[in-house]
Amino acid sequence: MKHSSRRQFLQNSLGGLSLLTIPAGLQAPNQPFKKMKIVCVGGHPDDPESGCGGSLAKFAASGHDVVILYLTKGEAGIAGKTHEEAATIRSKEAIAASRILNVKPVFAGQIDGDTIVNNEWVTKMQQLITTEKPDIVFTHWPIDSHKDHQSASLLTIQTWMRLSEKFELYFFEVCAGEQTMGFHPTDYIDITDVQEQKRKAVFCHTSQDPDSIYSCGHASMEDFRGRELGVKAAEAFVHMTGRKKGSLVL
Repeated sequence: MKHSSRRQFLQNSLGGLSLLTIPAGLQAPNQPFKKMKIVCVGGHPDDPESGCGGSLAKFAASGHDVVILYLTKGEAGIAGKTHEEAATIRSKEAIAASRILNVKPVFAGQIDGDTIVNNEWVTKMQQLITTEKPDIVFTHWPIDSHKDHQSASLLTIQTWMRLSEKFELYFFEVCAGEQTMGFHPTDYIDITDVQEQKRKAVFCHTSQDPDSIYSCGHASMEDFRGRELGVKAAEAFVHMTGRKKGSLVL
């Protein structure tokens, strides 16, 4: 099957699934541009970049405001460094990566490896997220081997559940099969044209051996999700049920 025919077949056969093809897919056809706020909640510096950095770059390039909310500064992520030293290094790497993606970094203030899900932090996360007034929020898939990823996801889910006016909530994957488990996408974003921009953002995290980030599966994930969508490279997402009435169909 030819590439264009295969993509059309996929779009037709997926039916109700939303294919987030940017920029056209961000707006309803023939409607004026509506600027949106996008928030991505990640456990550590490098998680949002590796999980959905291409998509965040595309939202930013399309004229939308994008914020990355890091739950921690990666304090426990550099062998031989104190938490304070590692936090300084990794927050600088996150800021550099954010510049490449053209997004704003925000740090929530939890500690890498010791993240907390309790009423106090549910309230704080709700405040952090709602302050941004997001239209769309991306976060970790809750079934993940890393406790900090679970914490970021659960705090975001609790925020979503407590709001009467809900944002659109999507989950991204990282190191599929090794960290993210049981992930069956409902939505995709074609990142072919920003794949290198994403890679540059990931490689800002020099303390985390960025080659290993890609070798743990991200290069093959981009290729495989692209094959599913019928493009060169894509990122995949699971949409939280309960789409609000009258919202944008992505």
